[in-house]
Amino acid sequence: MIIFRKSKLITNLKEIDYTMKNIYIYAASLAFTLSALQIQAQDRKQPVAGPAPAVQISQPTSFTLKNGMKVLVVQNHKLPRVSYTLTIDNPLVYEGEKAGVSSILSGMIGNETKKMSKDKFNDEIDFLGANINFWSSGASASGLSKYNETILGLLADGALNAIFTQEEFDKVKAQSLEAIKADEKSVTATARKVEDALLYGKNTPVGEFETEQTLQNVTLQDVKDYYQKYFSPENAYLVVVGDVDYKQTEKMVKKLFENWKSSKTSFIDHKMKGNVPETQIDFVDMSNAVQSEISLVNEVELKMTDKDYFAVLLANQILGGGGEGRLFLNLREAHGWTYGAYSSVSTARKYPGKFRASASVRNVVTDSAVTEFINEIDNIRHTLVKDEELEMAKAKYVGNFVMEIQKPATVARYALNKELYKLPADFYENYIKNINAVTAQDIQKAAQKYFLKDNMRIVIVGKGTEILAGLENLSLPINYYNRLGETVEKPDYNKAVPAGVTAQSVIAKYLQAIGGEQKLSEVKTLMTTSSAEVQGMKLEMISKVKSGYIVVEQKMMGSVISKQVITPTEGYSFAQGQKIDVTGEELKDAQTEAYPFAEMQWKDNTDIQLVGIESVNGKEAYGVKIGNSTHYYDVETGLKTATNQTMEQNGQMMTQTIYYGDYKEVKGIKFPFLQTMNVGIDLEIVTSEVKINEGVSDGDFK
Repeated sequence: MIIFRKSKLITNLKEIDYTMKNIYIYAASLAFTLSALQIQAQDRKQPVAGPAPAVQISQPTSFTLKNGMKVLVVQNHKLPRVSYTLTIDNPLVYEGEKAGVSSILSGMIGNETKKMSKDKFNDEIDFLGANINFWSSGASASGLSKYNETILGLLADGALNAIFTQEEFDKVKAQSLEAIKADEKSVTATARKVEDALLYGKNTPVGEFETEQTLQNVTLQDVKDYYQKYFSPENAYLVVVGDVDYKQTEKMVKKLFENWKSSKTSFIDHKMKGNVPETQIDFVDMSNAVQSEISLVNEVELKMTDKDYFAVLLANQILGGGGEGRLFLNLREAHGWTYGAYSSVSTARKYPGKFRASASVRNVVTDSAVTEFINEIDNIRHTLVKDEELEMAKAKYVGNFVMEIQKPATVARYALNKELYKLPADFYENYIKNINAVTAQDIQKAAQKYFLKDNMRIVIVGKGTEILAGLENLSLPINYYNRLGETVEKPDYNKAVPAGVTAQSVIAKYLQAIGGEQKLSEVKTLMTTSSAEVQGMKLEMISKVKSGYIVVEQKMMGSVISKQVITPTEGYSFAQGQKIDVTGEELKDAQTEAYPFAEMQWKDNTDIQLVGIESVNGKEAYGVKIGNSTHYYDVETGLKTATNQTMEQNGQMMTQTIYYGDYKEVKGIKFPFLQTMNVGIDLEIVTSEVKINEGVSDGDFK
C-alpha cells in the first residue's frame, strides 16, 4: 500500500540501493540492489613475485581411545588460547521420508544436558567468554587456555550427555518448517536444492533435501534414535590446537571421552547418479523469478592426492575463482549481465566432487549468458592460458595459503585433512612448491579432464515466459522439473483466454472482488501503516493518499530515512538530506497510480492490454498491462496476486515483482496485508493498519 522513490540508506553492513518505483500505491514495493566495489585486476601491474616462503606447520601428536576416537593435539604457545573440534566422520546417511531429522538434531543438541539446565549451561559458557557450538555430526569450542579443562568439559557434556525434550523439539521443528516455507518462493534456494538433486540423484544422501512433508514426518523419537545411532566415537576425531600441554590434554580427554560407547552402526553404500552423456538444460519454471539462476555442473573424481590436484585448483582460479576470473570479466565487466560470475571445484571422498560455474543474470540475457559460460569453459580447455594469468593465480593461492596457516582453525583443518584424505606427512609443507610447479599445459589438461563441457547439466531456475524461447534457440536438449526436482511436462505459456474476457472485464471483476465500485467510490483518503525486517532492523512505513496525491514516509530506528511525495503537478523525494525530483515518464506513471484504488481509473481505459494467462505461485492469473507494469489477477477469485514492473537500474532494464496476499476486510473493502518481494531474499512487508477517510489532511502533501 506504499509507493517508493529512489533513496539510499547506509547500514552498518553494506550500502543498499533502494529502488523505489511506482508499483501500485497500496502494495509496498521495496527493491534492493546490492552494490560491491570490485578491483579491476586486469588493469593493474602485478608485483614481481619474490622467493617462495618456507612453510613451517606444527605437526600433531596423536593417540586413540579404546572406543575408536582419534585425538590430534597441535601445541602452539604463541597465544593463550585453545580450540577443540570434534568431527564424527560417518559414511553417508540417507534420511529419505524423514529428511531433516539431522538438521533438527543440530538445532537441539547442546541446549541442555543431564548435568545442567539450558540456562545454566549457557551461563557457564558466557562466564568463560568461550564459544561452543554443536551439530548433528560434531562440536567445536574455543577460549582462553587457562579455562581449557572447563571448556572441554562443557563440550563433552553437551555432546555426550544431551537431553532432548518435547518442548525444544517442537520449537526447533517449527523453526525448520518456517524456513522451508520461506524458501518455497526463493529462486536461489530452489536452484541450489534442485542442482544437487539432479546431479547426484534425489534419492541419495547428497541429492535429497528437506520438504515440509519430510519434516512433518520427523518425531522426537526419531531425533533420539538418530543421535544414539550416529553420534558415536568409532569414526570420531578430536583436534586440539593451542596453548596446551600434551600430557595434561591426554589425561583430560581420556577422563571425559573414554566412557563414550560405540554404537557399532553399519552403513549402506550409495551410488550417485553420474554425469549425463551429453550437455543438457534442466529447467525449473518459477514465475516469481526476477532473474535467472544458472549453474553448469558435472561430477568430478578429484582427490587431494591426485597429481593434477594443484593444476585443477589453478585452472578453476583462472576460469572463475574471483573478480579477476574470466567468467567475471566476461559476464560482469564486459557485458554487465550480473553482479558476479564464478566457478568452483570440490574434491571427492565419500561421494564425487563437483565442478560448478554459476551466476544470477537478468532474464532477458539468460540464453546469452549460457552461451558465454560454454565459450569460456571451451576456451580454457583448448587454448593455453596466458603467462600473466597463471602467475596471478599462483600468487593469489600462495598469498592466501601463507595467510591461512597463521590461523589455529586452519592448522586444525589441515591436521584433520591429513587423516581423512590420507595425505603425505609433508603435503602442506610442499604446497607452495607444488602450486609453483604447475604449467600452462597442466592447466589445459586439467580443464579437459574435469570441466566437462560436453557432459554438463545446465541447471536454470527462472521465469519461463521470459527466458524459455531463448533457451530453445541454443539447440540443447531441455528437460523440465518442478521445484522439488520432479520431472514435469513442458509448461504451456500460450493458454487460451476464454471468450469474452477482456482487460476491462478482469479489472471489473477485481473491483467487485475487493468491495464493489460503489463502496470504493466512497473512499476519499487512505492511510496505511506497514513494516518490514531489513538486515535485522525494522523498517516502518506510513503512506497517505487521496485522489491525485500520495506521500510515503519510511523510518528506521525512529529516524526518517526517506520521504516521497507525488501531486498532480510535481513529484520529489527526500533522502539523506537531499531532494530528488521525479520527472518525465516516471512522474507520469506515478501520477497514474496516485489514487486510493488505481484500477478505478483503468476500468474504462482502452489502452490497457490483456496479455494472457500465467501461473503465479501455482495459480492461474490474468495479466493486464498498463505502461511499464503488468498486473496479475487470480482467474478464480479476481483478487490481485502480483505486479511486475520493468524499470531501468544502473543503465540496465530489469523487472521487479511484488506478490500480494493475506487479504483482509476493512470496512467492507479487502486489502492485501502481506506483500512479498524477492531481492535475493524474500522481503515480507506486513500491513498493521488501514484507515479509511481518516488520518489524512491536505497539509500532508506539502
